[in-house]
Amino acid sequence: MHKLVVLYPKPADPDHFRDYYVTKHLPLVRNWPGLLAWRYSFDVAATRGETPYFAVFEADFADAAAMAASQASPYGQRAAADVVNYATGGVVVIHYSVQDGIG
Repeated sequence: MHKLVVLYPKPADPDHFRDYYVTKHLPLVRNWPGLLAWRYSFDVAATRGETPYFAVFEADFADAAAMAASQASPYGQRAAADVVNYATGGVVVIHYSVQDGIG
């Protein structure tokens, strides 16, 4: 499995971010080809101190090639272009292969 994680620092207008993200951005994500599962949260907390992130998004794909194909699709391109419409605090995008734990 391959995971895409998007971390959002605090935006200038948190209410706008929440509304736009749920009503306009996530509908674009739902149509990504090859998407196995996705989840998001606005309840991001740190174990110590204040969290540097306002929101988090995770998406699961079969492998890195499936993720790349999804990002290159028209839906992936639209979602990437849409980020500037709500993420005024910036965005951190990471991805990685997931290894199952043993024991």
